[in-house]
Amino acid sequence: MSVDAWGITDGYWSSDKERFETPPETREALLAAMGAGAHPDGPPEPSPPMWIVTQGGTDSLWNAADLHLEDGTVVPDVRSLPPDLPLGYHDLVPRDGWPPSRLVVTPARAHPVRQRMWGWAVQLYAARSRASWGIGDLDDLARLATWSSSLGAEMLVLNPLHAVAPVHPQQPSPYFPASRLWRNPLALHIESMPGASLLGDELDRFASAGRALDERRLIDRDAVFRLKRAAFDRLFSWWTAHADRDSRTAFSAFCAEHGTDLRLFAIYCALAERHGGGWQAWPPSYHSPTSGRVARFAREHEPRVQLHMWLQWQLEVQLAHAGARGCDLVGDLAVGFDSGGADAWMWQHLLALDARVGAPPDGFNEDGQDWGLPPFVPWKLRAAHFEPFIKTVRAAMRGVRGLRVDHVMGLYRLFWIPPGGSPKTGAYVHLPARELLDLLALESERAGAFVIGEDLGTVEDEVREDLAERGVLSYRLIWFEDREPERFPVQALAAVTTHDLPTLAGAWTGSDLEDQRRIGKTVSESGATWFKSQLERVTGFGPDADLDRVTVATHRALADAPSVVVAGTLDDALEVKERPNMPGTVDEWPNWSLALPKPLDEIEDDPIVLAVAAALEAGRRRSVGDGGRGDR
Repeated sequence: MSVDAWGITDGYWSSDKERFETPPETREALLAAMGAGAHPDGPPEPSPPMWIVTQGGTDSLWNAADLHLEDGTVVPDVRSLPPDLPLGYHDLVPRDGWPPSRLVVTPARAHPVRQRMWGWAVQLYAARSRASWGIGDLDDLARLATWSSSLGAEMLVLNPLHAVAPVHPQQPSPYFPASRLWRNPLALHIESMPGASLLGDELDRFASAGRALDERRLIDRDAVFRLKRAAFDRLFSWWTAHADRDSRTAFSAFCAEHGTDLRLFAIYCALAERHGGGWQAWPPSYHSPTSGRVARFAREHEPRVQLHMWLQWQLEVQLAHAGARGCDLVGDLAVGFDSGGADAWMWQHLLALDARVGAPPDGFNEDGQDWGLPPFVPWKLRAAHFEPFIKTVRAAMRGVRGLRVDHVMGLYRLFWIPPGGSPKTGAYVHLPARELLDLLALESERAGAFVIGEDLGTVEDEVREDLAERGVLSYRLIWFEDREPERFPVQALAAVTTHDLPTLAGAWTGSDLEDQRRIGKTVSESGATWFKSQLERVTGFGPDADLDRVTVATHRALADAPSVVVAGTLDDALEVKERPNMPGTVDEWPNWSLALPKPLDEIEDDPIVLAVAAALEAGRRRSVGDGGRGDR
């Protein structure tokens, strides 16, 4: 496989070892989407340049320069890099008048996991308690963390909490956000917000209507949004009139810390409330976030702008509270965002807005996948000194001790679908992986957050080796491994399944295959057989064994994995048969909208859940006792 100067490959090998060539018309369409026509000699180099070095290097400079460190210190007349340079973003200013260049000093590896641990992987929206307003919230997360910690768990792996547009209908997918820089206000626990206790009967009416939504397993985000938006308006009005000095100071500090990015997101939200969530359909004078008309709109609607900034502050406060309840939180970074959302509005000049990201056809999804996400143009991203990537990773690591990077291959290459095309006419486009991994390691070390790379699917051995050398944990599933969990690698997250694949109960009972047939999805009989055979292999049970026994035995086997992170899903522990998400569907399946079948109040006493937790905790104790084992 060869790659041209723009990153476009001439073809790819499928998971079935079949070669697919990139059609000439696909290549031409992708070049046009990248803006290659304006640069006949190839992608231009960044100006000013950006130099990324590993800490401890002593490279010589071409000419003497003053080194301006990130903390404001100036080291004059530098002719080679000092070996004790601190991590961070610095500037080299040549003494002979040449333009300055950015110098980024990174660690060799991402922040390490401090010890072997286990925990639950959970879709927060699905984890409701009897106090929830139709959807799992950050108070439910705090409760879940406290309970899980009492069982020996040390982490909770969450779905992305990224923000969606404040419009009807609400976007259900956490992997199709309006912004990856900010969080979804639907996760807020209303009763914990300032002034809630003073709303009296009005709050009781809101809460009663919200809890009535818990009677249905299908989450109605639009109904939740209507209720919580009304509560947000009332609470912000109260806070604006009655907040004390300390509260106002804390909010001002939050706004100052996050600056223009926070304000632009809030302006986007205010505009979306007026004109809808897709900025391309707004009046043309609002298409550029830096236009004078946008600035005028913000001044005229300052209370709404302030409201959306205030909600992000409240999300920060509540997430910090949940993160202090005994379990480390592990966030999730979606691979992209909505082309009509806030991030695309802010960074539209760096995106190929007419192309989409997806996945080619494979044995588990014969149609391929079109995720509908616009990709960053590699040469433009580098020219911007990777600012969107740095800000996104930094935002994703706020308030968590670990980060799962969805589709980590996206740091190396993404499958682009050309305008008007389908996954069957797509091609891979390579990204500057070395620089992206350097920056990921830097932000990881600064945040004190370890990194898990979701490296499922077709991933070359050399990529996995590169990620391991960088300290990025691999993802190992019982579904796909041909070795026993006790032989899984140490530097990995070990689990049974993910949100896009069959649950344990769905695979064992055959209901997952029946669900696919029922909604008219192209099914893979061999894939369904494979999943069940994997459970038979790791448990030693025959195909007619009782589901309860299979569930506990599977997690007992999983607990033998020496991997530094072991995750059981609450869905599997509760023997949920439906997947959270059915790839390749839109309206055929209730994607991201199924609550767990029991509230947290009952889950805490569920005998199978407790048996699964006991198995995972016993595995951790065995691992600590023998120092761990397995292949590195």
